[in-house]
Amino acid sequence: MFEVWDKPLEIQPLLDCVSHPGAGAVVTFHGVVRNNSRGREVDHLEYEAYRPMAERVLWQIGDEAREQWGVEIAILHRVGCLDIGEASVLIAVSAPHRHEAFEACEYAMDRIKEAVPIWKKEVTPTGDWWVEGASAINAVSE
Repeated sequence: MFEVWDKPLEIQPLLDCVSHPGAGAVVTFHGVVRNNSRGREVDHLEYEAYRPMAERVLWQIGDEAREQWGVEIAILHRVGCLDIGEASVLIAVSAPHRHEAFEACEYAMDRIKEAVPIWKKEVTPTGDWWVEGASAINAVSE
């Protein structure tokens, strides 16, 4: 399962996808909206995506993780308006041993930030900024 959702994310479908009798470890990652960024208060986030391409790149990331670590992996990413505390991304990875599962999960999250065409706008009391990686790329309102 490698999908972009416009509704709240649920972990159970991911766990169902990666569970198997040979899995000795299942690692999950919940990326959640926090109330601050770069010293600014954040009211909420808005995510946009080119869904067909984003899902294709999520599949590619899954293929990369399976090839490198021999894991099962599933990823969901949220789009739309997300409030503080809501999950923006969920990753589940299963492997025979925990080391591979942790490494593959961290790799997947790093690759999502690098390669998936999903864009994040931080909405703050002083303005809205589109964010790329760790930096704001432009102020769209102040």
